[in-house]
Amino acid sequence: MSHPAAPVPQYFFPKAYADFVQRLRVPCGFLLLGAFAWLSNPSMHSMLIGLPISFAGLGLRAWAGGHLAKDRQLATSGPYSYIRNPLYLGTLIAASGIVIACRSAGLAALFFIVFVTVYLPAVELEEQHLREIFPDYDEYAARVNRFLPFRRWDRTRHRFSWLLYRKNEEYKALIGFLIAVAWLVWKCWLSSTVT
Repeated sequence: MSHPAAPVPQYFFPKAYADFVQRLRVPCGFLLLGAFAWLSNPSMHSMLIGLPISFAGLGLRAWAGGHLAKDRQLATSGPYSYIRNPLYLGTLIAASGIVIACRSAGLAALFFIVFVTVYLPAVELEEQHLREIFPDYDEYAARVNRFLPFRRWDRTRHRFSWLLYRKNEEYKALIGFLIAVAWLVWKCWLSSTVT
């Protein structure tokens, strides 16, 4: 008995473009960091709204990091049972919270442009890579959405692993978040002493 052919995946970004912008992720990160330092204009109110959102994004990243054995096993447990890209979604949520805390339309626009033109192509490249190394990826992708938890993959049950969390160095995201919070608190304090 033959199995039905898996649907051919549709990608929005041409592979040549995605390969090119993949190399721009680190420089874009530095660009966003500089823009954050320069353009942020936080208030206590904006930080009270934005920072909990960021913390939720970091929590999603941490949860995903404890379920991800890169290139050794297809991650389908934890947050991966609900969405295929919890690390990217966690980054989007965390960065959105920081943008809210910063109160800067310019930073929001820059972040949106970088996410759409650099990070979304990276998601597609990663999915192409996973399709090549994991035969079950097509079935998993047909069931689980990229970013929205419409349906759940319930075939895999692995517990969160602190070893994987440390191996994936997700603690670095937390350290970066704490540094960003310290910067925002300092800028907020500085603006309150000037006025």
